[in-house]
Amino acid sequence: MSLTDLAVQRCISPSCGATYSTSEALVACGKCGSLLDVVYDWNRGKPPTSLKDFEQMWSRRHEPLRFSGVWRFHELLPFANPAAVVTVGEGQTLLQQADGVAKYVGLNAGRLYLQYEGMNPSGSFKDNGMSAAFTHARAIGAKRAACASTGNTSASLAMYCSVTKLMKAIIFVGSGKISYGKLAQALDYGALTVQIAGDFDDAMARVKEVSRDLGIYLVNSVNPFRLEGQKTIMFRVLEALRWEVPDWIVVPGGNLGNSSAFGKAFSELLELGLIDRAPRLAVINAVGANTLYELYENRKMRWDSATGDMCQACNYYKELDRDGKKASTLASAIEINRPVNLTKCLRALEVCDGVVREVTDQDIMDAKAQVGTGGIGCEPASAASVAGAKMLRREGVIAADDRVVCILTGHLLKDPTATVAYHTTDQDQFNKVLGSRGVKRASFANRAVAVPNDLDEIIKAIQLYS
Repeated sequence: MSLTDLAVQRCISPSCGATYSTSEALVACGKCGSLLDVVYDWNRGKPPTSLKDFEQMWSRRHEPLRFSGVWRFHELLPFANPAAVVTVGEGQTLLQQADGVAKYVGLNAGRLYLQYEGMNPSGSFKDNGMSAAFTHARAIGAKRAACASTGNTSASLAMYCSVTKLMKAIIFVGSGKISYGKLAQALDYGALTVQIAGDFDDAMARVKEVSRDLGIYLVNSVNPFRLEGQKTIMFRVLEALRWEVPDWIVVPGGNLGNSSAFGKAFSELLELGLIDRAPRLAVINAVGANTLYELYENRKMRWDSATGDMCQACNYYKELDRDGKKASTLASAIEINRPVNLTKCLRALEVCDGVVREVTDQDIMDAKAQVGTGGIGCEPASAASVAGAKMLRREGVIAADDRVVCILTGHLLKDPTATVAYHTTDQDQFNKVLGSRGVKRASFANRAVAVPNDLDEIIKAIQLYS
């Protein structure tokens, strides 16, 4: 057993509060069905007395534990013994000051930062959580791991299985609901890929049942250990800002694992006295997959220290079923109607005085093009954070001089079809890929220039357009 005795799994409902050993693979409380947290006994452990203590880890980057951008912060997620962690070098990410994007959003120069998680080995933020989940799975002796996915989770799971040879990967995807860039990873890495008739929500329901019946380790973000790894995205943001807390964290909202993890990170840092305030949190839905926005902003559903009416979500889901409404957005990574981490996200919004917004696919693609001009390409879902920041700035919720961090969750090449369609001169291709999703214009298109195969004409074109 490679787990420490510093952690337990605990039901997030205070009225229940049931606890379980970390040696169990659980995705919900066995008594009340609520989600679980990984909770630490900080008095028995050795948490840092200052976040600056982590700076010394850079001198130990020859050690796999400290080279990892997740396990460099092991003292803040000490559920496993250091020698037993699973790492493939995840978390070597970049926080870039982006003045061009700041101008587009309406912020002053030097006030907008892009946290680029596309630099992870599988190309998305999922590697942060997968490293932690894999570490737990290995510790309890799991032989197979499964997930439902719109693409990024499957790519990450397949990669960890392929590189480590510790487990076999089983992936559930919905029909037509995964980009080729992501599907290619899962197939190339050797995962068993099961495509069902349905969308992500259908795939999520089935994978839960299969994992339960066959004893397969489930790595979706309903797994509390996944979120422990995703906490470290915020630790790296603080590290890049020399441990100063920004005013805003803006993140796309799909299954709501990131927003939930971020809230937990800041809650624990406050508890440990390592920060004196939490940033505000903005979670951005796509209009075509806007469950959180509908429940939080329109129906005023709140965590209220776990006293809020969670039945509002059940009632809303019944409405979705009654109307046959499925999630629909070109931002495939957040094309989810039933986010499994809804309650944890509501808690995070309370901790971080948060807001929720929805943006159109047009907003997303325009913001994505602006991110690209700065040299960091992102997948469509990532750009929801920038589109949301622009909306909040226009509303006056974010001030021009606020320090804002937008999370870019995945690499440009995760979904190149949308990018090419946005910039293309082929109207049919544009209409097929984007027009069908309500994108009417490519406001910032960088179109190819067609010229004859003639040197003089090529030189003229270059002189004209450059």
